[in-house]
Amino acid sequence: MIAQNIKYLRKKNKLSQQDLAQQLDVARTTMGDYERGHTEPNIDMLLKLSEIFSVKLDQLLKEDLSLKELEIIRNKDFKVLAISVDQNDRSNIELVDTKAEAGYLESFQDPQYISELPKVYFPNMPQGTYRGFEINGDSMLPMEPGSILICSYVEQLKHIKNDKTYVIVSKDLGVVYKRVTNLEENQQLILTSDNDVYKPYSIDYSDIAEIWQYYAHLSFSDSKISLDNILEERLLDIQKRVKDLQEKLN
Repeated sequence: MIAQNIKYLRKKNKLSQQDLAQQLDVARTTMGDYERGHTEPNIDMLLKLSEIFSVKLDQLLKEDLSLKELEIIRNKDFKVLAISVDQNDRSNIELVDTKAEAGYLESFQDPQYISELPKVYFPNMPQGTYRGFEINGDSMLPMEPGSILICSYVEQLKHIKNDKTYVIVSKDLGVVYKRVTNLEENQQLILTSDNDVYKPYSIDYSDIAEIWQYYAHLSFSDSKISLDNILEERLLDIQKRVKDLQEKLN
């Protein structure tokens, strides 16, 4: 891990190879060889690196220090949130598409897995931790299947606001997007679909792995055409139900 950690620590501390080489009193080319793994620093050089970057020697030798930066949020409601950052230490927006949902449910706390998810970046967003989720199904119409939700991380369940929409991650339910009512006294959330064909249901606090509040979304079709299609489908469904009822009465 030596070469990888030296390169990571140098960039994290915004040092050029020349800057670090001067602090170590070696040539810049030697510094480059350290980072490429062509040359291993001797014990005196490792001790200097340990002191410069304030890391333990065994960590420098054995651990992937870049992964430690990915686990940043720990609290009493959720054990850990893994994120990834760009070269300027800004949080990436990792994207969880429908095809990746099963893998996400198994590995959402694995920093290595999170770091390998596709990433998007939007300028001028408020400070915070965000993630993108692809919507699947029609339970939240007129939000269309295939839309991408950009959501902000909820650190504590007490911060949930009633009648707002959230992405809830649970091993039992998967990744779902619903309108939420918080029943603190029962330690439960009531999850409601905007499409009234689907009935509300509850989830216990203890079954929630992560929860993300809706911030914005990306849609990939003309919203008016889509809404017209939805209304037409509902009208056809009503007509079919009326016809079925008439046939039963007859």
